[in-house]
Amino acid sequence: MKILLAIDGSTCSDAAVQEVASRPWPRGSEVRIISVIEPALMPTVESWVPPDEYIESLERTSEAQAQNVVSKAADRIHNAQGDNLRVIAQIIRGHAKHEINAEAEDWGADLILMGSHGYRGLTKLWLGSVSQAVASNAKCSVEIARDRRCV
Repeated sequence: MKILLAIDGSTCSDAAVQEVASRPWPRGSEVRIISVIEPALMPTVESWVPPDEYIESLERTSEAQAQNVVSKAADRIHNAQGDNLRVIAQIIRGHAKHEINAEAEDWGADLILMGSHGYRGLTKLWLGSVSQAVASNAKCSVEIARDRRCV
């Protein structure tokens, strides 16, 4: 079985990591842990544009954080599952709503597992719902893990 675990380092995505770590998966299953680095949004006015170093610094920081997130998740899953589950971790650049489904389709995932922040109302309208977009457009099964602290 191929499980795509999409995480962002939040408490909400920790619930998805716990689901993968605690389940009895079929022998020979694989989990691909991904974290998507979204492009930096720089609302600017015409009179001020941040220097290139600023944007590069943001990108380096985002990449370091994402690497830390996927490494910790990989260690947690490997410690819980041992050799029963092959673990691969990677960072992807782009928009999470699109990249998660694209990665699942390219890899041939059987299941996408991810957390949900549980946004409602205007916050959901402004930020959107990655989990809802993924579930609506995925070509495989999708499981959205919840942590009661995220609702």
